[in-house]
Amino acid sequence: MTPKAARDHVVTKSPKDVMKLIGDAEVEQLDLRFTDIPGLQHHVSYPIGELEESSFEDGFGMDGSSIRGWAAINESDMLLIPDATTAFIDPFAEVTTLVLYGDVIDPITRQHYVRDPRWIARKAELYLNNTGLADTAFFGAEAEFFVFDNVRFDQNQHSGFYFIDADEGRWNSGREGDNLGYRPRYKEGYFPVPPTDHYQALRTDMVRTMMKCGLHIECHHHEVATGGQCEIDQRFNTLLKSADNMMLYKYVVRNVANLAGKTVTFMPKPLFADNGSGMHVHQSLWKDGKPLFGGDGYAGLSEMALNYIGGLLKHARALSAIIAPTTNSYKRLVPGYEAPVNLAYSRRNRSAACRIPMYSASPKSKRVEFRPPDPAANPYLAFAALLMAGLDGVQNKYNPGEPLDKDIYDLSPEELKSVPSMPGSLEEALTALEEDHEFLLKGDVYTEDLIETYIEYKRKNEADAVRLRPHPYEFALYYDI
Repeated sequence: MTPKAARDHVVTKSPKDVMKLIGDAEVEQLDLRFTDIPGLQHHVSYPIGELEESSFEDGFGMDGSSIRGWAAINESDMLLIPDATTAFIDPFAEVTTLVLYGDVIDPITRQHYVRDPRWIARKAELYLNNTGLADTAFFGAEAEFFVFDNVRFDQNQHSGFYFIDADEGRWNSGREGDNLGYRPRYKEGYFPVPPTDHYQALRTDMVRTMMKCGLHIECHHHEVATGGQCEIDQRFNTLLKSADNMMLYKYVVRNVANLAGKTVTFMPKPLFADNGSGMHVHQSLWKDGKPLFGGDGYAGLSEMALNYIGGLLKHARALSAIIAPTTNSYKRLVPGYEAPVNLAYSRRNRSAACRIPMYSASPKSKRVEFRPPDPAANPYLAFAALLMAGLDGVQNKYNPGEPLDKDIYDLSPEELKSVPSMPGSLEEALTALEEDHEFLLKGDVYTEDLIETYIEYKRKNEADAVRLRPHPYEFALYYDI
């Protein structure tokens, strides 16, 4: 099964544009969406007659008390204000449905809600403009994911397990019956053609659907791991728009897979001993339509770009709590494996945390790729935090040190001692964020309230929740001790 045929995407810039689209497309329903602090998207639906031009100022009432990390029940009344620039027709809805993303507003003060991740991303862009350093931050994120055929998991007081299966998984090579072979070997799944690549047609359906929804897709391919690891690359865009696009990307990927009887996960490390899923984030600053990262320095970079890298590396340990925000993230960020845990920069070298792509010498193509993030991150919070770290480097002229152009994983122990590394656990990352977050508070982009809420939520509901429970492998290690 594939998504139903959809109209070509119509770009909307104003409430009038949206109302015209509603008439032209004979829309029957509005789906208004927003995102919680961990990064899960939520929605509420209305008959389309409830949406008027005045709704883009008046908004729609909602209860925020049950949204993770949001307000207590005694101050939970909120408004969702639709953003007219985010409209698209939902390709998966039974009836013609218009989707709009909403901004969360306090109904009494009419101020933006400080814990709304989308507002954090907006504030980061406003802060950039106010610095005068640049007027546009471009972000391009490459989110990887796994496609599975079956997943089972449970955890209670006396048992805990997970079980994953994928027809493409190398572990099924010895299966009796219904077995045609052609499966990527462990860590050898990069770019095979079909039939070894089982998901060419599925990804093509995903890409077609994304394009119908307005995303600009550049390419798609199988990734390194067996068991259905894939990547679809979007074109870069402004910070807020890229974060919006990532939410749409995830929505389309999950639903196209679901229609095909598959399930998708953006967990960073669902499979043991094979590659995990990253979300490499390309970043650059522009002003008055001109790129600012091209220059005559290392790898064709400007001093601003090198200082931006200096900021990313200086604050990387604190950033990790936001850009690699799960306990599972640190199953991927492990020294000696595929993930860039060592905090260095290099041209071309994919083992460095900061990589400078060298595909083109054009100043317009000069950018910084930060490789530690993973697709479990909330894109609004992650992109905003990355920008703030980079800008702190530019403002304080942080020197990123000498580049490291040899394979970091081949360094001797003595050489490696001088290279700082990412945290080894979510708890360590949260502690780093506690100790280093002043750079996030500039321009009131992040607030102390948001950071405290984020750390408390992650510690209690994720880090401690995993730490306190027996692990299945502990029985293999210790049952007979």
